[in-house]
Amino acid sequence: MMEQELTPRQIVAELDKYIVGQQNAKKSVAIALRNRWRRRNAPEDMRDEIMPNNIIMIGPTGVGKTEIARRLARLAGAPFIKVEATKFTEVGYVGRDVDSMIRDLTDIAVNMVREEHTASVQERAREIADERILDLLIPPAKPRPAAEVIPGPGFLMSGRSEADANGEPTDEDELRERTRQKFREKLKRGDLEDREVEVEVTADQTPMLQVFGPMGMEEMGMNLQDLFGNLGGKRRKKRRVPIREARELLTQEEAQKLIDMDKVTKEALERVQQSGIVFIDEIDKVAARSGEGRGGPDVSREGVQRDLLPIVEGSNVMTKYGMVKTDHILFIASGAFHVSKPSDLIPEMQGRFPIRVELTSLDEEDFYKILTQPKNALLKQYAALMRSEGVEIEFTDEAVREIARIAAEVNSTVENIGARRLHTILTTLLEDVLFDVPDEIDAPRLVIDADRVRDRLQRVVENRDLSQYIL
Repeated sequence: MMEQELTPRQIVAELDKYIVGQQNAKKSVAIALRNRWRRRNAPEDMRDEIMPNNIIMIGPTGVGKTEIARRLARLAGAPFIKVEATKFTEVGYVGRDVDSMIRDLTDIAVNMVREEHTASVQERAREIADERILDLLIPPAKPRPAAEVIPGPGFLMSGRSEADANGEPTDEDELRERTRQKFREKLKRGDLEDREVEVEVTADQTPMLQVFGPMGMEEMGMNLQDLFGNLGGKRRKKRRVPIREARELLTQEEAQKLIDMDKVTKEALERVQQSGIVFIDEIDKVAARSGEGRGGPDVSREGVQRDLLPIVEGSNVMTKYGMVKTDHILFIASGAFHVSKPSDLIPEMQGRFPIRVELTSLDEEDFYKILTQPKNALLKQYAALMRSEGVEIEFTDEAVREIARIAAEVNSTVENIGARRLHTILTTLLEDVLFDVPDEIDAPRLVIDADRVRDRLQRVVENRDLSQYIL
């Protein structure tokens, strides 16, 4: 896995390619990720004693909390799931129980490992698929039954030649094999891609079931789905498709036959237990508000926390693939905590998230860097979109500075939504351009300068009512 190769400094350097600032948060998650590799390489008698250092990231929306967790999971090659704390309900109420996050994480891990195993057998599966296509074009010679021999020299009941009866290849067999070889070469060259063949593939007719209710009902729903899916066996249906499409269908089918699902499941469960990452967003929404009594909705919020506690502390969760131990899964929680604060969480929950990292609000300089520095910067995304229309769009440095200034101003006067403000501002700024290309604008190069930014946005920014609705 990649985390074996990356030191904490290298992990931060990778995160810097996509996320501006927030160095404290990056350092904390980099240490947490490296510690997992360190634990697996610790002496065996200490390995199970080393618990993950779960993290709470505190900061306003749009400053990079979710992006840090998502990029971290990609760096680690680890199963990762993002869940909203507000989607869960206390045991006994209708809704999702907290165990479902581990079941969903296990599903993700199984799919991840299955894709890896499928990729490893892809070449062999493609060879088998080509042979199946060849069989459809030129069926192989059928094996002939041995002829019944009667007493007397040289006489055969079937009337066939002696060579034919002894199973030796005939002129017809050799001709067929030569023809098959010619078609095999044509398939490799791609000369037959548009030719249609009739293939038989598995039809997926499993009914979709989802059951919500008390604890365990979701698992029952998945078991029912598996049960109904297996009734009557796998149904097959015939489709007439071009050879290029038939090859993909048959390759996928053959790859599934070649991989060992028991091995996939075992590896996926191990990966969940040793390197799984659960990102719990909006955990502040299940904290009791400061200064409020312990009644009303706070009872339900505390109930969700108490249900979360054993999962985070370490427990066994039953999934359709087997038992999953959550002791060494890394939990990263985040929340704005603008109404409540981390100390409003129940004490046991606070103790299971020992590392607290505060993410800072973004200022004008941060917005400028976000627009220009990351590999997936918004301006680079819009440039790629316009390039598909044959138009090169360029933003002057003054224009980028003006966009950053407006984003910071609107965040301070309307509502601070962090870097997400840049999406709304750029959409408003480029709306006419995106609509007019390619019908009205056929110039190969389009320059967006500061005057154009001000002309398009200043009136909206100055009118607070308009800003609330448009930006």
